[in-house]
Amino acid sequence: MLAPMPVDASDQPDPSAETPHYHGHRNRLRQRFRSAGSDALSDYELLEMVLFRALPRSDVKPLAKSLIKKFGSFAEVVHAPETRLREVDGVGDATITEIKLIAAAASRVAKGALAQRTMLSSWDGVIDYCRTSMAFADKEQFRILFLDMRNQLISDEVQQTGTVDHTPVYPREVIKRALELSATAVILVHNHPSGDPTPSQADVQMTRAIVDIATPLGISVHDHIIVGKNGHASLKGLKLI
Repeated sequence: MLAPMPVDASDQPDPSAETPHYHGHRNRLRQRFRSAGSDALSDYELLEMVLFRALPRSDVKPLAKSLIKKFGSFAEVVHAPETRLREVDGVGDATITEIKLIAAAASRVAKGALAQRTMLSSWDGVIDYCRTSMAFADKEQFRILFLDMRNQLISDEVQQTGTVDHTPVYPREVIKRALELSATAVILVHNHPSGDPTPSQADVQMTRAIVDIATPLGISVHDHIIVGKNGHASLKGLKLI
C-alpha cells in the first residue's frame, strides 16, 4: 500500500501572512477589462496588465507609470527600442519579452487581416498596418508591399534600414525585386522617426525615380506612404506622384 508523502510545511500558505496589496488591484483591473473592455483602462493600466506575467510578485503600477512617462503612450512603450526600455529602472528580460510580444502580436494581426483581402479595397487597413509596423521605430525603414494583378499581397519586405533621418534607397533594386516576385504593383512605405510624416524633397525625387523605371515594365506604383507618430502622408493623395 502506498503511504502518503510527508507534507513540507514550507509548501503550505502561512495563514498569518498578509496578502500583498497589489493582488486586489490586479483582480479589479482584470474585472474592469473583462466587463468594460480596454477603453475603460488608461494607458498605464493596460500596460500594468501586460506586466503582470513578467513580474508576478511585484506591484507593477509604478513601473507602468514610469514607462508611460518616459515614452508618452502605450503604443510608444511597446514599440520602443530594447536599449531605451532598459534605461527604465526595473525593466529586465522578462518585462521586455512581454512588451515586445504585444508589439509582435499587433503587427501579426494587422498583417493577417491584410493578407485575406485585396489591398486597395482596404486602404484603411493598409495604413493601420504600416503605422503599427513602423510609425514608432527609432530608425528609418523602407518597406515595400508587393502586389499581384488582383492587388493582393505577395510579399511584405523591409528593403533598407537607415539612421534616424535617412535611409538609402536604390530604385533599380526595388524594381529588380518586384520582377523576381512577378509583382505587377507596389506600395512604398517608410517612416519618419521625428514623428512628422511630411514628405521631403528627397522622398519625392526617390519615388519619381522608381515610377520612371517601373512604368515601362508594367509595374504600377500605387502610392508612397510615409508614417510617423503624428499621422501619415500619401504622396499620391498629395498629388506628388
